[in-house]
Amino acid sequence: MDRSVGTSILRIVLGITFLVHGFAKFETFDGIAGWFVSIGLPSFMPYLVTGVEILGGIGLILGFGTRLISVVIILLMAGAIFKVKLAVGFLGDGKMAGYELDLALLVMALHLALSGSYTLSLDGLLRRDKETSQDGRTI
Repeated sequence: MDRSVGTSILRIVLGITFLVHGFAKFETFDGIAGWFVSIGLPSFMPYLVTGVEILGGIGLILGFGTRLISVVIILLMAGAIFKVKLAVGFLGDGKMAGYELDLALLVMALHLALSGSYTLSLDGLLRRDKETSQDGRTI
């Protein structure tokens, strides 16, 4: 099997993961917003994080803007690890989950940021259209 298929599966699963996490925030948004402020983050951050999770998740599922979205996710996960999770350790402290999931998601996003994902994606479709229009032949 071609490696690009595996990368596409990784992209889609990462997208679904962020989409679901974003929608889950709506159920308890006031509590999450209050918690963000309580740990010293600006009051706009829960909106930004939720937007990145939902719109970024959709973008990854569709394969549109994969590298850019992945860089934003890397920053988001690094912030979560260093601001919240690092203090409780890799596996957590029994009260809060550790940073193992955040690190795994960060590394998945890093792979996508470095390699892109063009199979089964709008990025791939746009790339093919651009290459076709530049030299007049289909690749």
